[in-house]
Amino acid sequence: MPYADIVLPLALPPFTFALPEGMRTAEGCAVAVPLGANRIHTGIVWRIHDRRPDRPGVKEVLRTLGAETLVDARHRAFWEWMTDYYMCTLGEVMRAALPSLMKPSARTLEEFAGAGFRPRTERFAALAPELRSAARLHELFERLARRAPRQYEALLEVASGGAGGRTGDEAAGADALPDEPFAGEVPCRLLRAERPALEALRRKGLLRFAEHEPRPQAPETGRFLLPGPSAAQQEALGAVRRQFDGGRGTVLLHGVTGSGKTEIYIHLIAETLSRGLDALLLVPEIALTAQLIARMERVFGSRVVVYHSRLTDRRRTECYLRLARDNGGRLVIGARSALFLPLGRLGLVVVDEEHDSSYKQSDPAPRYQGRDSAVMLGRLCGARVLLGSATPSLETWLNACTGKYGSVTLAERYGGVPAPRIVVSDVRRAARRGERRGPFNLLLLDRLRATLAAGGQAMLFQNRRGFAPFVECDACGWTARCPHCNVTLTLHRAGRRLVCHYCGHAEPLPAACPGCGGAVAPRGVGTERVVEELARLLPEARVVRLDRDAVTSDRAFGAVVADFGARAYDIMVGTQMITKGFDFDGVRTVGILNADNLLNMPDFRAAERAFQLMTQVAGRAGRRSEQGEVIIQTGEPDNPVIRQVVAGDYEAMARMQLAERERFFYPPYARLAALTLRHRDAALLRDAVQELAARLRGRFGRRLLGPLAPPVDRIRDEHLAGLLLKIEAGASFARARALLAAELAAFARERTFRSVTVVTDVDPQ
Repeated sequence: MPYADIVLPLALPPFTFALPEGMRTAEGCAVAVPLGANRIHTGIVWRIHDRRPDRPGVKEVLRTLGAETLVDARHRAFWEWMTDYYMCTLGEVMRAALPSLMKPSARTLEEFAGAGFRPRTERFAALAPELRSAARLHELFERLARRAPRQYEALLEVASGGAGGRTGDEAAGADALPDEPFAGEVPCRLLRAERPALEALRRKGLLRFAEHEPRPQAPETGRFLLPGPSAAQQEALGAVRRQFDGGRGTVLLHGVTGSGKTEIYIHLIAETLSRGLDALLLVPEIALTAQLIARMERVFGSRVVVYHSRLTDRRRTECYLRLARDNGGRLVIGARSALFLPLGRLGLVVVDEEHDSSYKQSDPAPRYQGRDSAVMLGRLCGARVLLGSATPSLETWLNACTGKYGSVTLAERYGGVPAPRIVVSDVRRAARRGERRGPFNLLLLDRLRATLAAGGQAMLFQNRRGFAPFVECDACGWTARCPHCNVTLTLHRAGRRLVCHYCGHAEPLPAACPGCGGAVAPRGVGTERVVEELARLLPEARVVRLDRDAVTSDRAFGAVVADFGARAYDIMVGTQMITKGFDFDGVRTVGILNADNLLNMPDFRAAERAFQLMTQVAGRAGRRSEQGEVIIQTGEPDNPVIRQVVAGDYEAMARMQLAERERFFYPPYARLAALTLRHRDAALLRDAVQELAARLRGRFGRRLLGPLAPPVDRIRDEHLAGLLLKIEAGASFARARALLAAELAAFARERTFRSVTVVTDVDPQ
């Protein structure tokens, strides 16, 4: 009798089940299996073999669920690599990889895999057949431009493939007529034209509409409207191609902010899709890249698939099953979870902003690094991998310097616009001279006034949400703290609430100090307070706030971004959300209100991340025709990182930080595995971490650091303690992980500490 190892969405290794006589299935397919007394689970057939398990009562697979291979051989190898490297189980990888509707209920998956699955349809517009002559179309354009300008603009959009013939940052205006009309269909959601104008064109017989499932258009009938690269972009594009053709599987594209790395992505993606292969474009946070997605859809139309964890379960399941049945030629844009999609003909993986910490999954397992996993996926699938960044991670930079990765530099801003001028403003000196108003030095206020007077826009970066990071009693120094976490509560002006940003606990702001009855005052500055101060100091300015509190949905986020791009606001105030993926032609001035918050984090990566963040937010200024200006407010104007940001000298920062990492034995000169122990009983936790530390120190000696107290040592009423394992780059990290896994398994069997949770994080960020 044949047997099958079945992976279930549980934190356990595969289970072995018998395959009933006559049942036909294959590795990578979905099946329904019984588990326990009366539970049925969906599982993935991992291996089929004839080895009977050494236990009685082997249960049988109940039924197959569809004929599709949901996880092909290459992706099964990818899952196995992730299980081994990140020290988790295949079941935990399955939970991350498959949409939730495909995991817990066999009945639900059968509904989607069988006749009950109804793909989502979409409305498309196309030119009437008689308008596909360029001469006829241009004659009509001339008439409409005079008599019905809105219909003219709508027809131009459809004839140009969407978005008025423009592609991203191209200089051509919306009135540029296409040499040849676009012969394919354009999704109506990509059109900026208003519905009445489109309906008027339909009534005149100039446009045809259809509603059907999105399907890729063949390259010969649906040309890609590719942007024309600048000379610098063309040179970089050729260099990337040569690196790939020369055998480099992974290439770093180091392009300064505003250099037009996206144009290079577009050309490489177009080449991949034209060969019938799939392309995967990873972005750090999908909600922050609406402009990039819209741009890719204008170029590649219905070939684009957007996938991320914030889609509904049904949409994610539809997307997964459609790709499993597809024959290639798709562009998938997604966050790190898109790595698990069943792209059977993967030819290119692009990791945009590869340095971004959002690529690291923190909880739950698998705690994987999206960038590193993308490189491995590319190797397993035979796909090329392009890592793009203006400020590469030091790990990637060292790999490029040592020849492990290829490397291409794009050092010129698109259009020849000079890099923004960066000015450092000393907050301590300004305070001594009386040149400070709220959170602003007068220098920054003067620049904001000048920008507004000239009709420009500004962006202000403050890396704190809320009104104030904490409140304090003026008399006794009491501070409001979370009862469930060892952190201060953040003051939010709306409702005068104190909120914990770890567990969500909220309580009203007390009228007086509960200890002595003294006055309670806010301390520090959050984005809400910045907006309030701007209303007082610059009452004529139209200000909008962009952070996790101000925008709680993708729709609200998109509305704020669209309104700012349309000049409905003069100043945008935000947290890290404003540093990524934005391209506003009106922004002339950028202010970084408190650089010291970034520099003084208790993390060996603090200097690297501060440089990256300040450089990224500075790059939002002056992205079109004139040089922008950036004001950095800091109490440490002579800090080396500040000086390196001002000079735009990434290499100096990298050399300094790498020398320090090598001296103190940190990545990329060592590999780390962080262990976090959690329990509600502080005394039991202390005994447990000391016991585990003693066990591991017997194996690893001085390579083990700890016990360590994390910066926040109590979250949601659980106490936390840590251990850190450092393995030198020349030693076998695989061997170290195997020894660590054995010791953790032995520790878990200790009855005394069985209730203590131990979390393993390989390559912590």
